Amino acid sequence: MPVFEYKALTTEGKDARGFIDAENLQSAKIKLRKSGVFPVEISEETRRKTGGEPSAVRSILMRVKKQEITVFTRQLATLLTAGLPLMEALSAAIDHIDDPLLKRTITRIREDVREGKSLAEAMRVHPKAFSGLYTNMIQAGETSGALDVVLARLADFQESQVRLRNKLWATMTYPIMMLFIGLGVLTFLFTFVIPQVTKVFEDIGQALPLPTLILISISDFFRFYWWAVLGGVFMVFFAITKYVKTPQGKAMYDRLILRVPMFGKIVKLIAISRFTRTLSTLLASGVPMITSMDIVKAVVNNSVISKVLEDAKEHVREGEALSEPLRRSGIFPSMVIQMITVGEKSGELEGMLSKVSETFDNEVDTTIAGLTALLEPVMILFMGIIVLFVVLSILLPIFEMSQIVR
Repeated sequence: MPVFEYKALTTEGKDARGFIDAENLQSAKIKLRKSGVFPVEISEETRRKTGGEPSAVRSILMRVKKQEITVFTRQLATLLTAGLPLMEALSAAIDHIDDPLLKRTITRIREDVREGKSLAEAMRVHPKAFSGLYTNMIQAGETSGALDVVLARLADFQESQVRLRNKLWATMTYPIMMLFIGLGVLTFLFTFVIPQVTKVFEDIGQALPLPTLILISISDFFRFYWWAVLGGVFMVFFAITKYVKTPQGKAMYDRLILRVPMFGKIVKLIAISRFTRTLSTLLASGVPMITSMDIVKAVVNNSVISKVLEDAKEHVREGEALSEPLRRSGIFPSMVIQMITVGEKSGELEGMLSKVSETFDNEVDTTIAGLTALLEPVMILFMGIIVLFVVLSILLPIFEMSQIVR
């Protein structure tokens, strides 16, 4: 059934926008009037062709936020738990969606379900909004007849991921702001302040000490060749970005980032937390182990750990326990291996993986807090050294002139 986008007026004279499904344009208008809404403008939504690729700008701008998906998942789980049929639950959830792109997407999914597709099949048509993890869990919920339970579990999982991401951004905001403010202050000093001060020394014609000469050279370089600095930084950044997008570059970057002090530890902790929480959620929802491992290796966002998980999947397929290939990899801490081993032997693997994820989430918070506490004094010390160098470079000629006068 076609989907129509409309602009209308309510009985109170307020503007209303949204989407509605109907057999044709006339039916859509009648349906809107019956609901107490008077259409001003209405047009049929054209389905995106499966073979077409969106432009780079559109793919960035036209993207559903993860927070919106999480809210929709929680609402749908609540409605299904309350006993509403799937079609009615989808219609009720659509009415509470604010994001236009998500509203349009769910409306199309509802029409596909109305036409006989399963919810998972309808969602797979929209991979930008619903990941493989999401659709596989939905499929497992539909197969087991526990879609409401799976949706609630999926909402819990998404909320935990959003909380972790928000914590990371909140913790790193202050150091990043300090860095940009420091760079701005230094740029102002070397571009505007120092040239005015050092011009006085040059006019006098006095022989200047080495630190002052170095300061003048640095200032002149940034004043006259700032375009070369910006261009060089941009070219290096562009080249590194392009290389990292290649398989070889991605593998090298992921290996290097794991070896960086402090940062490497955080990356590994986050990857292991994602692995354990995602695998726990998938297994608890009834997704088979092999399918779960295929999904999990894409979630960790590190090619080195993904390769380990791919090898582990093949060994599990051959009948080996999951803990053994993970132990041989040397990537996973012994505590993780031991808890997975206990979970496999006791039949409580999902619960053990969930506990590991909670433990590592707490360790991520502690490590990031420690890193932030370390970065602040380091940045202050770095700025202090530069300011001290500038002050000494300016004061030394003044001291020498005062001695000559005496």
